[in-house]
Amino acid sequence: PVLNKAVVEKAVLLAKAMQSDIPEISYFDRKNYFYPDLPKGYQITQYDISVGMGGEIDIPMDDESLRHIRIHKLHIEEDAGKTKNEKNRRLIDFNRCGVPLIEMVTEPDFRSAEEAAEYVTRLRQLVRWLGISEGDMEKGHLRADANVSIRPVGADYLNPKTEIKNLNSTDAMQLAVKAEVERQIKEMEAGNKVEQATLSWDENKNELKKMRSKESEADYRYFREPDLLPIHMTDEWREAILVDFPELPLARRTRFIEDYNLSVYDANVLTSERSLSDYFESAVQAYGGEAKKIANWVMNDLMRAMNDLEIGPDEIKMTPEYLAEMQKLIDKKTINNTSAKKVLKKVVETGKSPATVVEAEGLASVSDEGAIREIVVKVIADHPDEVASYRDGKQSLIGWFMGQVMRASRGKADAKSAQKLLRELLEG
Repeated sequence: PVLNKAVVEKAVLLAKAMQSDIPEISYFDRKNYFYPDLPKGYQITQYDISVGMGGEIDIPMDDESLRHIRIHKLHIEEDAGKTKNEKNRRLIDFNRCGVPLIEMVTEPDFRSAEEAAEYVTRLRQLVRWLGISEGDMEKGHLRADANVSIRPVGADYLNPKTEIKNLNSTDAMQLAVKAEVERQIKEMEAGNKVEQATLSWDENKNELKKMRSKESEADYRYFREPDLLPIHMTDEWREAILVDFPELPLARRTRFIEDYNLSVYDANVLTSERSLSDYFESAVQAYGGEAKKIANWVMNDLMRAMNDLEIGPDEIKMTPEYLAEMQKLIDKKTINNTSAKKVLKKVVETGKSPATVVEAEGLASVSDEGAIREIVVKVIADHPDEVASYRDGKQSLIGWFMGQVMRASRGKADAKSAQKLLRELLEG
């Protein structure tokens, strides 16, 4: 075996994000156990002194509270094979054996399946944010094992635990943990003891299966890995790894709420991915006005366009500077919101600046009061029945009249001016 330098550097990034201690010297160990997906009969891992020791992470919940989760340790180890059942056969895929991975072990601080699932969601966000992994659970980039133990309300001890292996989605995490909690409660209520075991979750049948009895640490017979030297994390190496360490998602979310007066929901969406967050902030800085206006464009039209084109914020032709330019055109009433949507679509297609598109497509707003009055007068003259209904008290027709005015002006009439003139002429 040969140590992969990149995995050490990525482990240090994650350890820093988790506020873990990063010891100068950490060691590799052998974890000995027999299982069909482990052909050597042992796994190279880190046991007592790992690349990250201790730490913590806060998990925002739906009620806007923060759940504080302690980290026991963060260690590097090699992956084993993948076992699956198919048509009454047990198949083993050895392709990922020896691939390096980072495993984080938390303290028993979760109190519900929902908290555990939110932790996995936030961990996925974090590894993507740091550029450590794509975090695609369906492809096995990120997996979770859940240790489940129940206890009476108010008790301060932990009962024997079971471990549910290799959960590949947050939905599977919630379903499997809830099922295991219910199973353990039934066992305890029936007067039985919960046996320490390793379980698997069948996503097709939504049921748990026992894989094997759970080993204790003594069963693994850990000893120092003789084929790998310890990791020597010098100050120079650590500083080189962390030189461009970014602002983390939760800190940025808090700053967006405070500095840009965004709602918790908006801030959550805009910090879901680092590239999206960077795009939004660059656009706000280029615009210099109310951040909420930029947020609305990003969260609605731009995210829809990116999803349709299957591209990211770094690839879309509507750059942050172009988005700021378009919003300034709206503020100046050069274009209205209806025209702006057409501008955005054209910029995304062509990469031309908003001002160029407005001029080329003739999308400048009709803001001259005389020109708008002509359109409004004609609309009123062409629809006498609707005018009579409006004057008889059907005030909701104002929206219908506005639609006719915008259609007649090809969406270019200034909406506020048009509505003001409509009310004056209809009620005069």
